Amino acid sequence: MTLVMGVLNVTPDSFSDGGRWASTDTAVRHAIDLCAEGADLIDVGGESTRPGAERVSPAAEQDRVLPVLEELQKLGIRTSIDTLNAETASLSAAAGADIINDVSGGLADPDMAAVVARTGLTYIAMHWRGHAQAMDALATYDDVVATVVAELTERVTALVGAGVRRERIVLDPGLGFSKDAEQNWRVFARLDAFTPLELRVMVGVSRKRFLAGVLPDSASIIDRDLPTAVLSVLAAQAGVWAVRVHDVAGTRTALNVLDRVDSARIGS
Repeated sequence: MTLVMGVLNVTPDSFSDGGRWASTDTAVRHAIDLCAEGADLIDVGGESTRPGAERVSPAAEQDRVLPVLEELQKLGIRTSIDTLNAETASLSAAAGADIINDVSGGLADPDMAAVVARTGLTYIAMHWRGHAQAMDALATYDDVVATVVAELTERVTALVGAGVRRERIVLDPGLGFSKDAEQNWRVFARLDAFTPLELRVMVGVSRKRFLAGVLPDSASIIDRDLPTAVLSVLAAQAGVWAVRVHDVAGTRTALNVLDRVDSARIGS
């Protein structure tokens, strides 16, 4: 069954929720709510990776996420740490994080692979070509699907070579990162292209810019939750390990519908 990863942005500048959960108390309460709505794990991030976002120091990032991770660990809530920084990943593992979710796939910090290997945690390696301020200019491909698969394959080889256990690696095709709208749709439509790598896949499409193309011009960011839920169902049908979403309740309902249909098909 496809897992639902609830997004928890402990940042003042998130594109999707405007810093609503920037304090430890509000972040923990929101995480509890997300779990009640059906999240299987909570992805805690202290640095925005929206297009054009400014970098924050590892120290500032750690001040935001570590208290939240520690509190969620006490509550028995499974967490992932959304970070590009090896030091933050290491401290987060000590604070109880179960997963390291690195949007750079280890490219942003050369020490990340060593941290992953040492901790033995599940590691989500996303397709990435550059930091937020530069990534839109890097969306150049002859064949976007083949290139994303090839570049992620290179990351897997490098990570395994650095001591990361292959079975602990999860791939993320990086929808919304260094890809224009049409390229995002093409990659999503070919999730089967990752099957030969024989690794788990996570998909994060929640509220991404390319979803605006299926909505009226007057639509808000929140209106992107419906197409997110639809794509989450399609991703589950493609066999992905997890979907990363802001609207956990809507996504969980959509996946419950899929489960009922699948059960009825099997029982017929």
